[in-house]
Parts: sequence; structure tokens; C-alpha cells
Amino acid sequence: MSSTASTQTPAPSLHIALVGNPNCGKTSLFNQLTGSRQKVANYAGVTVERKEGFFTTPNGRAIRVLDLPGAYSLDSTSPDEDVTRDVCLGRHRSEPQPEMLVAVISATNLRLHLRFLLELKQLGLPVIVALNMMDEARRNGLQIDVAGLQADLGMPIVPVVSLNRAGVVPLLQALDLPLPAPPDPLPAGIDPHMEVRRLLATYVVDPSAGTDRLTDRLDRLFLHPVWGPVILLVVLFVMFQTVFAWAQPLMDGLDSGISTFGQIVLKPLPDGILHSLLADGVIAGAGTVIVFLPQILILFLWILALEESGYLPRAAFLLDRLMALAGLSGRSFIPLLSSFACAIPGIMAARTIQNPRDRLVTILIAPLMTCSARLPVYTLLIGAFVPHRTILGIFGLQGLVLFGLYAVAIVSGVIAARVMTRGVKSEEHPLLLELPPYRRPNLKSLALGLWQRAVMFLSRVGTIIVSLNVLLWALSSFPLPPAGAPGAAIDYSLAGRIGHLMQWVFAPIGFNWQICVSLIPGLAAREVAVSSLATVYAIGATDDGAADKLLPLLSTQWSMATAFSLLAWYVYAPQCISTLAVMRRETGSIKTVLWAAAYLFGLAYLAAFLTYHITRAITGVP
Repeated sequence: MSSTASTQTPAPSLHIALVGNPNCGKTSLFNQLTGSRQKVANYAGVTVERKEGFFTTPNGRAIRVLDLPGAYSLDSTSPDEDVTRDVCLGRHRSEPQPEMLVAVISATNLRLHLRFLLELKQLGLPVIVALNMMDEARRNGLQIDVAGLQADLGMPIVPVVSLNRAGVVPLLQALDLPLPAPPDPLPAGIDPHMEVRRLLATYVVDPSAGTDRLTDRLDRLFLHPVWGPVILLVVLFVMFQTVFAWAQPLMDGLDSGISTFGQIVLKPLPDGILHSLLADGVIAGAGTVIVFLPQILILFLWILALEESGYLPRAAFLLDRLMALAGLSGRSFIPLLSSFACAIPGIMAARTIQNPRDRLVTILIAPLMTCSARLPVYTLLIGAFVPHRTILGIFGLQGLVLFGLYAVAIVSGVIAARVMTRGVKSEEHPLLLELPPYRRPNLKSLALGLWQRAVMFLSRVGTIIVSLNVLLWALSSFPLPPAGAPGAAIDYSLAGRIGHLMQWVFAPIGFNWQICVSLIPGLAAREVAVSSLATVYAIGATDDGAADKLLPLLSTQWSMATAFSLLAWYVYAPQCISTLAVMRRETGSIKTVLWAAAYLFGLAYLAAFLTYHITRAITGVP
């Protein structure tokens, strides 16, 4: 946010940092101050989000501001809090110590937030206290003696409302003033908790203490031992339905737009290597990412809205007991939920998990959650080999098989997590969460959050998939077949030769060389396997009816054992290099990625082997 500078000489530029507990409105304040003038990245060496922005005060003072990760204490327990501590202390290797801290505290939860504020007093830095959510405090009847509290703490206190532009004007005016003197530290021997109680008793009057507030009434419903889980299941059901229902028209529109763009770009080019490279490598690679962006954004819209409303921490609380069966805490619920749309945002969402062991295990099992990219393969094989009949007159057999694939993946993820965490004590049990008051999500914050995630997703994943797709195009296109050579061109390519070499490895699980070839381009994206199979079987991959033509062909050329084996393979195999690439970026360890790929491929091979031979035994087909 900027404003017209006054005629007076502007103050020197200033480097500040926003610091505060989670759920204090710090990010909303950051968005109001900076608007679109902000950058989002990761701190060097860690997967903690780094938000930096710029704005100008009414008197023309240029300010660089950092939105530090939320922290409850400088005695850190997570990578997020490590970054906040190191930056505030001036110990961060890539970020200088701020000249001043803006401590954001919630007026509705002073008991918790004042404790952290007392820690900031000990740092010897100038501090301005942004007393946020004053509108909610007034609605709740809270009376805060701001002047008295300011004098006692020795820090300027500025009441703000971070949800609107007018509400941050007092802070902008305070930033035009000379830097305040650092507050005096607490005397030795003073118990911070007792000090917080004294401050509250002296300067805060809460007439509603002990009364039934709206948040309490809603919590009795949403956290009810019976109705709470039921409401959560309904919310999750609606979420998943909208991820697919709302996204499909957008995905179709993007797919059509990419197709039209490709025709415009490729029409002037004659058939040849350049045409094939642009069509099958670059445009197809970028399209694979962009087409799935609506699903990612819709899912993040739900997550951001539920987070801002205050419901998401309550969902984690409700599921803590269930996640404990897998040796994890309720914090793992959100990343795993995200993985049903795509494992990539799920892995990225694991940053919020404090315990390093739980974070790593969540990342390792996220690929087991059935992402939407598997659906084209599932639909193709189920349609070709599972009869279209009903069970008990109401349940479709094909639908039950599809549900079973999802259920197997979830159960396998729980078992895998239980094995990985066996014998290792988690530091996050019992789960301790701050349950913020319910509030209406801010549309501007939602829009900015979605924009940031779209840019991050496209920049981190898009380039990876495009480059890999170009590589896989080369493998499938060269060397060219001899003139007049019979059969498909892919038979003579490096990919075709690799497929024949791979067959001796995959023959025990029923895969033919054509399936082996389709696994190679499928590494870029799982759904590519359908068009790859069409190409292998000399059906045009660009034909809109390719999948339909494959149904009768596969049902006659493949055994049911082979089809079910391939289904079992796709439940477990990390058939997506972009997922492994993001896993590498999030963990910073190539060894972890190699171990994850090994255990997932191992599970896939074992499941496919058992499925193939059990199905052969049941059907009696050799």
C-alpha cells in the first residue's frame, strides 16, 4: 500500500519485521500494508515460507517489511519458529536483523499473546505493538486500558484492524515517527506467567468472562464427540465434490485454450522434429501442469477459507486420535487431505508440522493418497475389465472397485506410517492447538493467498514437468525408424528398446513390453499413460476417442490378471517425477527421495505380483 508523500522531508528508509503468534492476524496486516508489492519464496536452506514486501508511509518513508512465521515462543520447536528466532536475534545467515519489530497481538486473546510479547522485550530492539482485532474485542465487550498498558510495557501500542485499509492507518502514522527506544527487559526473577496475570488484572476488563459466547456455543457443536466428526465428514465430502465439480469446466476451458494456442503456434510449422518438439514436449508439458491448476486452487481456497474461519484447527483436533493410530498427530491431516487432489501441494503443506519426524513421515506417505491424476487410468481399466452390473440392486460394481482402490490406498498409508513411526516417540502428542475465535474469511486475503500459491505451483512444478516432458519426447522419438519399416515408430525408438529390456523385470507381474513403454512417458504425469497406451497400440494419441477405442482392444489382448496388476501398480508406484522433485526440494535430501521411490516401487511391485497371481488362480487363466 502506498500514499502520496507530503511536502516534508521523508524519514530514512526502514527495515521492520512483523512477528506474533499464529492466528493473530499478522498475515492479513502484511497484505494490507504491502498489497501486491510482495514476494514469496523460501528461506535459504529450509522449506519455510519467506514473505517480503514494500510500502510507503503517508510522509513518504520507504519501508521493507518481513512477515515472519508465526511463533509462540523464541524457544523454538519447529523450523518456522527457528527462522523467527534467528531473524529477531540477528543470527540468520541470509537475513539481517530488523531495525524494529512490529509485534502483532490479538486483543481477543491477550493472555496467550502477552506472554510472547514479554519475550520480545528481552531482545533490546525497538518494538511497536499492533493491537489487532480491536473491532472483535469491542463486540465482545472487552475494555482495554491501552494507555496504561503502553506505559507499563514501555512500548508504543497502536490499535489496528487488519481486515480493512482504514484499520491500518494508525500503524502507518506510527511508522512515520522516530524509532522508539528499546523497552526495558523484565527484571531478573520475574515469572512471565505471573506478569501476564498482573497485566490482565490491571488493564483489561472482560464483562463477558464466564458467560456463553458465540465461539463457545459453536464449539459445543463442532467439537461434539458425535456431531463434530459427522459435520467434518460432511465438510470433507462437499470439499471433494467441489474440487472435481467446480474444476471440471475450468479444466475443460484451459484444455481447449491450450489446444487452440497449440494450433495457432504449430500451424505455420511443417511436420518434423521442431513441430513434434513443440507439440509433444513443450506445449504438452506445460498443459499438463496448467490443466490441473483449477483443482489445486479450489482445494487451497477451501483450506484458506477454513483456516481463516477458525475451523481448520478444530478439524485437526477432531482427527488427532485417528492420526495417532498411524503414529502421527492431527497436524498431518491437512497435507494428506491436500494429496487427494495432488501430492505436490500435500507435500508442500507438510511445512506446518512442527515435529521433524512427523513432517518427514507425512511427506513419505503423501504419494499413497489417490490423486486425481490416477483417475483416467482407473476409469480405463475398470471400464474394460469390470462388468457393468449392480450389487444388491443399488451399488454399481465398477463404482465399488473404484472405491476399493481409494480405500486400499488410505489403509496402506496408515500402515506405512505406523511402520515408519514404530519405536520412535513423537514429540507432538498430546496435540496442543490454539483454537481461535470464529470469524468471516477476508476476500482480499483469500485472493492474495490463491495468487501466491498459483505462482509458486507453476514456477516450481511447471518448469520441472516441461523439461522432463521434452526429455521423454526425445526418448520416444529417436532414433527414427528406417524408411518403409513395418510397425509403429515407437518400436524403433530408444523408449521402445527400453520397453523390451524392461519386460524381463516386469514379466512376473504380467506386464507386456507395451505397458513398460507407457510407464516411461507416464513418469511426467500419471494420466499420460492412457495416451501412451494408445500410441503403443497404433491408435492416435490425439484422437478424442482414443480411450474409447482402447477399451475393446485391451479387453481382448490383456488378461484380467494383467489389468488388475496394473491397477495395483498405480495404487502404490510413485509414477510422477514432479512429485519426487518437490519431495527433494522440501526435504533437501536426495537420499530421502531415493528411499521413498524405492519403498513405493517395492510396494507397487509386491502388490502387482500378488494381484496378478491371485487373479490368475481365481480366474483359471494361465
